[in-house]
Amino acid sequence: MFMKMRNIGLLVVFTLMLLASCSDFNKVLKSTDYEYKFKKAIEYYEAGEFVRSGTLFQELLTIYRGTSRADQIYYYYAKSMMGQRDYLMATQYFRTLLRETPTSSFAEEAQFMVGYAAYLQSPKVRLDQEVTVTAIDALQLYINLYPFNTKVDEAQRLIDELRDKLVEKSYLNARLYFDFENYKAAVVSLENSLKEYPDSRFREELLYMLVKSRYLLAVNSVEDKKQERLSVALDEYFAFVDEFPESKYRREVDRFHDTITRMLNYNEETTSN
Repeated sequence: MFMKMRNIGLLVVFTLMLLASCSDFNKVLKSTDYEYKFKKAIEYYEAGEFVRSGTLFQELLTIYRGTSRADQIYYYYAKSMMGQRDYLMATQYFRTLLRETPTSSFAEEAQFMVGYAAYLQSPKVRLDQEVTVTAIDALQLYINLYPFNTKVDEAQRLIDELRDKLVEKSYLNARLYFDFENYKAAVVSLENSLKEYPDSRFREELLYMLVKSRYLLAVNSVEDKKQERLSVALDEYFAFVDEFPESKYRREVDRFHDTITRMLNYNEETTSN
């Protein structure tokens, strides 16, 4: 019984505090003293009350636009939006700060935050990665502009993480054609992936799929294309075993080699006869 009464008492106290807090915020909202509103907005922001700080800074945007305080308003409004996980709005106002007040003391962090906000929006690897590319570009621009800043290492770490996502996306796209046995499209996609990301962590598997795709494309070709395609497949085999002589795929690609060689020899003998 005592515990029940105690919990009810705590609930009543919390409700009264909440009502008082709402009442105080309403007073701030109704105030026409913009310096007071600015001060309270900073207090709410520092207390982690981002909805309230964002509401106040949004009103102050039009009041202080074009003044010496504009960059500060843009900055804290954007940061409030970050706190609310509204990364699109945050990005918009970080960019506004950079465009309208490029010499601001907040410009350096704003440039980083443009990239960081895009990083936070980067989707799962199987989805479209346009935002990921945007994040990489923004973070790289930050590094280029502020190469000696303390956040450069963090920016580079984020770029590496995002690039790894692009590498995996490229791998999955190429793999899709291979898995669907569309070997002609697979060859194009695999070669593009290897060209764009030569140091891919999937390089061995990509090269193996390329050898196998070339092989299957060749052995199933019409006669007038078979000779050329077999020769290309053989070149891919030699390139693979030269780079990965101890590969787990070695026995399989060696069988491809044997079949290709036998078919090429047979074609040469048929032609000579």
